[in-house]
Amino acid sequence: MSHAIQRASELALDETTVTALRAALKSTADEVVQAIIDEVPPYANALSGHMGATIRRAVRTALGHYLDLASGNATGGDASDAAYELGRGEVRDGRSMDALLSAYRVGARVAWRCLAAGAVPAGLPAAEVAKFAELTFAYIDELSAASAAGHADELAARGRDQERHLEHLARDLLAGASPDVLLASVQRAGWQPPVSLTAVLLPSVQARPAYRALDPSTLVLDDLPDATGVLLVPDADRSHLLRQLTDRTAVVGPARPWTRASASYARAVRARSLSSDIRDTEEHLPELVLSADMDAFSDLRARALAPLRTLPAATARRLEETLRAWLLHQGRREEVAAALFVHPQTVRYRMSQLRELFPDLASPHRVLELTLAVGLRAG
Repeated sequence: MSHAIQRASELALDETTVTALRAALKSTADEVVQAIIDEVPPYANALSGHMGATIRRAVRTALGHYLDLASGNATGGDASDAAYELGRGEVRDGRSMDALLSAYRVGARVAWRCLAAGAVPAGLPAAEVAKFAELTFAYIDELSAASAAGHADELAARGRDQERHLEHLARDLLAGASPDVLLASVQRAGWQPPVSLTAVLLPSVQARPAYRALDPSTLVLDDLPDATGVLLVPDADRSHLLRQLTDRTAVVGPARPWTRASASYARAVRARSLSSDIRDTEEHLPELVLSADMDAFSDLRARALAPLRTLPAATARRLEETLRAWLLHQGRREEVAAALFVHPQTVRYRMSQLRELFPDLASPHRVLELTLAVGLRAG
């Protein structure tokens, strides 16, 4: 209360004036509270009943500290502490600092009017009235500053707590925690579950900047291994999301029910391990299916294409390319030739070789095996 103390040192009210002002303390406090109710809408219902009685006592206490300060008998430290706690309490009650500052302004005006009305008849010299006014408003300013600090500190503490809870929720989602665990995490974080979540994988340094352009309910982690960040975007419009991430090195998983966000994350991770060029996993489903079990794929490929291993490498490579084109174009020779940039007669010759190597080439089961065996390279 340094500024107010300085003003108080310049003004020491005599005992007669202080006694007169103390006698009017209760009525002054009541007028202050009533004016706040009348003029500051957020307090219209907050100052009734038990809460109203509590705040009236607080106002009387603050005014009492003020009179102690004005008479040179107090430092005002207790009032500052109370004002700080008042600011914290306003956050818990859901009121903004603007509302509290408005209440302080109204309170200062009414308190000054009442105090001046008591001090002047009690004999306060006219020359001292200006100093008395300066002390009154300096006192209120410093109380409001203490409340503002309490309000800001409480908001910051709550923000840090919620951020920790949201990060914990994101980790539970990525780990595929049970629905009961997820619901408990949701309640702690105060997060409204969406219908779906879409996982976005990107470098950790890009996670927070990208997050700022997305739905504020998006969950974000930027401290995963390998400098990886992940965003869990609620109810995303996929095409819009991809446009928002155009300048990011991002891999976008599929939308999944929010309790199964781990499946979206797992697909994005697998896509990134498959190729650095994949952005939208929905456009690379065949490759992702074939790469889901690489050992099984390798075994299938080795068995299905075994007849080609009897040929020179260059010949085997040409025939495999022809087989792939033939399967993709369902045996339409002109289309196969166009895809391979060769003459249709060349296609006919190569296909005769392939039919010798694969006598059951018309078998649906053989076609399925061969399609899978050459399919990964076709993506």
